Amino acid sequence: MKKQLLETALNKGKGIFRLCPNWVPRSFCIPGRRLKLHPDDYYAFGAHRGGIDERWFASTTKADNGPGTLEDEGLSYIYCDDGDRKNKILFKEAIELSGNEILGPEVMKKHGGWTMYSKFFDNLEPLPLHLHQDDEFAARVGRKGKPEGYYFPKQLNNHGGLFPYTFFGLNPGTSRDDVGRCLENWNSGDNGILNLSRAYRLAPGTGWDVPAGLLHAPGSMLTYEPQRASDVFGMYQSLTWNKFIPYELLVKDVPEEQRNNIGYLADMIDWDLNTDPDFYKNRFLSPLPVKPLDEMKELGYEEHDVVYNSSFFSAKELTVYPGRTVTIRDTDAYGVIVIQGMGKYGALVIESPAMIRFGQMTGDELFITCRSAREGISITNTSEFEDLVVLKHFGPQA
Repeated sequence: MKKQLLETALNKGKGIFRLCPNWVPRSFCIPGRRLKLHPDDYYAFGAHRGGIDERWFASTTKADNGPGTLEDEGLSYIYCDDGDRKNKILFKEAIELSGNEILGPEVMKKHGGWTMYSKFFDNLEPLPLHLHQDDEFAARVGRKGKPEGYYFPKQLNNHGGLFPYTFFGLNPGTSRDDVGRCLENWNSGDNGILNLSRAYRLAPGTGWDVPAGLLHAPGSMLTYEPQRASDVFGMYQSLTWNKFIPYELLVKDVPEEQRNNIGYLADMIDWDLNTDPDFYKNRFLSPLPVKPLDEMKELGYEEHDVVYNSSFFSAKELTVYPGRTVTIRDTDAYGVIVIQGMGKYGALVIESPAMIRFGQMTGDELFITCRSAREGISITNTSEFEDLVVLKHFGPQA
C-alpha cells in the first residue's frame, strides 16, 4: 500500500513530490509569528507544549522535545493524491522503500539515506548560548554531531523580532577556567557566560556557517537553517531575558557519569573555532552567484549559493523573473520551499501561501528526486508582476 502511494506521488509529479507542512513546537520559545500560520494556531499542540516556532523541511529526523513528543513529531510526510483519496506516507519510509530512486544509488551507498533536514526557526526573543556536539561527543550518547547553516530570507523578515543579533564563539584569550567558573555559578542567576562572547547584527539576505562545537545564541530573525539530521545540544547560559534555563538542558546529551564534570563540559567546546580572531571572515556567508549574474539575468533568473562550506548540507536561493521559464539542473536530489510568488515546478503547481491553518495542505514544499534534478527541471513564474523565489536544500554528495 505504501509503495503504491509513493509510486502514485512520483508518477503524478514526474519525479517530484509534495511534502506536507511539518510544524514543531518548543516549550522554551515564544513564536515570532512569521511562519504564516493562522493567529489562532500557534499553540495547536496545546499550551503545555509551547508555541510553534519551527517548520521543518524534508525531515527524516524525529524532534527531541521531551515528554509529550508525538510519535511523528518533526517527521515529514509525502502528500499522495490518488484521485479519489488523499493519503500520505512518511518521507523516512519512502527513503527506506525507494532510496535508490529518490536519492540515487551513490548517495544511498555512501550515506545510507537522507542525512539532513532544513527548517524555519522563528523566535521572538534570542536563545541561550549553546552548542551542538561534534561527532566525537555525540557518539558517546549514541547520537551524531550537528553542524548548521543560517540564512535570513528577506521575504520572511518583515520585522527582526526583539533582538536581531546573534552571539557567536568566545573572545580570543578566553580560557577553560573562565568558562568553568560560569558553569559552576549555574544556580546563582545569570552565570555571565555572555560576557565572554560577542554579538553580530543579523542582516536579511545573508547567513552564517555554524559548525558543531561552536557556542552561539541565535537572535530573533526568522532563520532558514539547513543542518545535519540530529537534534543534540547543550545550553551553556543559565539565564536568558530573566528566564532560568534548567541545568538539565546543558547536560541532556552528556553521559550520565559526566554531567557534573566541568572539565568534560568545557571539552565539548571547539576552542580553536570559538576563539578564532578571524571568526567573521571565516564564518559569515554572503550569497554567491552560481554563474555570472549577467548571463543568468539574460535567461530570466538568478541563483545564489546561500549556505555553503559544509560537507553535510548546502542551500541555494533561486529567483525566476515574472513571466519567464527556465530550466535548472542540479547534480543531487533536493528539497524546495517557496517563499515568494507562484508558478510551476516541473509538472506541479507551486505557490507561496499568505496564511496556513494547522493541518492544512499547502503548495509550497517539494522534493526533487536525483534523476529529475540531473535531467533538469522546467520552472515557470506564472505571475506578470512578482518574482518567484524558492530555497533549495541539499544533503551531502556521493
